[in-house]
Amino acid sequence: MQNFSGTIRLGRGCYIAPNVGIITSNHDPENLDKHLPSEDVEIGEKCWIGMNSIVLPGVILGRGTVVGAGSIVTKSFPEGNCVIAGVPAKLVRVISRKNDTSEAARL
Repeated sequence: MQNFSGTIRLGRGCYIAPNVGIITSNHDPENLDKHLPSEDVEIGEKCWIGMNSIVLPGVILGRGTVVGAGSIVTKSFPEGNCVIAGVPAKLVRVISRKNDTSEAARL
């Protein structure tokens, strides 16, 4: 995780696989000695970020979001309960939780 004066928030029960990058700021492409302003990153409860994925500054992932391995998440998916994957990450499917009354689904 690279936190350059931003905030990274991880919700309860998140799974973060090996080699995942979560960053809050990038270098300024016009002057690599400077950073662009930081943007917070928020990952909701019960999310799963797959191996070798990268979550870029300003991204918000809602509860229950699954990020496929090797994805680069460039935009937010605040609605959650979905699978996203690819470069850049796109919606692959929505996860239905209507009939799930287990304790884990409520967390």
